[in-house]
Amino acid sequence: MFLLYFKLGVYHILDVFSYDHILFLICLVAVYLIHQWKQILVLITAFTIGHTTSLVLATFNVIKISSALVEFLIPLTVFITGLWNIVSFKDKVEPTTHAVKYFSALVFGLIHGLGFSNYLHSLLLNEKNIAIALFAFNVGIEVGQIFVVGIIILLNIVVLNVLKLSRKDWVNIFSGAGMGIALTLMLERIP
Repeated sequence: MFLLYFKLGVYHILDVFSYDHILFLICLVAVYLIHQWKQILVLITAFTIGHTTSLVLATFNVIKISSALVEFLIPLTVFITGLWNIVSFKDKVEPTTHAVKYFSALVFGLIHGLGFSNYLHSLLLNEKNIAIALFAFNVGIEVGQIFVVGIIILLNIVVLNVLKLSRKDWVNIFSGAGMGIALTLMLERIP
């Protein structure tokens, strides 16, 4: 059972048809460099904590929110994160910026978790040990996110050190692309 839900968590992040998580991760870590890997891990773990919290609450029917509203809010989180990157860009990520990104990753994780909660809830109805299934799923999410962030950081290294694009331009490209896709999704999903 653990392996099944672990794989489901990884797949949930890496699924190209549900690219909203990948898009969010791109915008979330676009401003960070490889030597800031601890800050990056803190951010994606905050996202996972939010995601896990909303999944648990929804699984046990503590909260229920319209799926149409959640599907609209998910790209809104991407848009806001990308906009924050562009508006607040500085050569280094300052503690205040990191704190804002941490808080937003936690809150936005709550929203993203609600997007998958109905499907996961239906899967968990037949499980004897829901806690292990939820734990495995969320460990899978964390591993999937680390994989995606690793690719983003490698891309950052290539673009900034090999292609010599300025960091500000790269952050603007990453964030602007994320905002553009998110805006399109928001317009398609207006509740």
